[in-house]
Amino acid sequence: MNTLVTGSEGFIGKHLVSSLKEKEASVEEIDIKKGIDLTNWEQLHDFIKNTARIDVLFHLAAIVFIPYSFKNPRTTYTTNIVGTLNMLEIARTLDIKKFVFASTYVYGWPQYLPIDENHPIQAISPYNQSKILGEELCNGYHNDYGLKCIILRPFNIYGTGQNKDFLIPSIIAQLPSKKITLENPKPMRDYVYIDDVVSAYIKAATYDAKGIEIFNIGAGVSYSVKEIADKIISLSQNKEATVSYTYKTRENEIMNIVADIQKAKEKMKWQPTIDIDSGLSKLLKEADL
Repeated sequence: MNTLVTGSEGFIGKHLVSSLKEKEASVEEIDIKKGIDLTNWEQLHDFIKNTARIDVLFHLAAIVFIPYSFKNPRTTYTTNIVGTLNMLEIARTLDIKKFVFASTYVYGWPQYLPIDENHPIQAISPYNQSKILGEELCNGYHNDYGLKCIILRPFNIYGTGQNKDFLIPSIIAQLPSKKITLENPKPMRDYVYIDDVVSAYIKAATYDAKGIEIFNIGAGVSYSVKEIADKIISLSQNKEATVSYTYKTRENEIMNIVADIQKAKEKMKWQPTIDIDSGLSKLLKEADL
């Protein structure tokens, strides 16, 4: 399999590239850290015309941090929307057979739990909105040009190499001081380990899509901020660590999110294999905590 991965230096991208190479797939990489800007069509075109045939394009590159998207909406929209448009056009131009798009949680405030792929969509941040617009571009290229697109909507990903701005790496980074400070203890999220997310991307690459299909990627169970913090402490060597909360509430905070992953199980034959305790234990072991 000949693949192209955008955002190859990002959190998911690094893991995906490593997994693809382990499976002896050919991997072309695009990332701003490698000097290639997805919003620069001329630069992209020059890069692509010198590559070999591509079977699957994984489009992961994006600005993903929600607080940043609120402060920098123009940069977020430009990167995430123009970048997606350019890669769809590359796929069309090069007659790439499959486009795998990294979307996100796009459902807003849940009308019911667990949330399936038919749940109404509602943007609650510039980041969410940019991903919804990216999905619409995928729909457009499928309808107009027959491009086969698989859209993955991961819920809360965690694992090795994640930015410390996110909850779990933030807690682990504070653990050696034995004093952990967090915001609101109550919000509950569906956490899925990075290895399981990567396996979903691999499944998507080999899945016989008939057109455009959407899959939730999660664990199917949610945990509160307090539960995650308590688990990390109890699984660590620093069991005497304490947690204090500022009780600050983020803009548009959702209190509980749980993924319905039945569709991915039935159609892609994918399901998570690493539960929360096992995933957290892996991270603590890597950090020697």
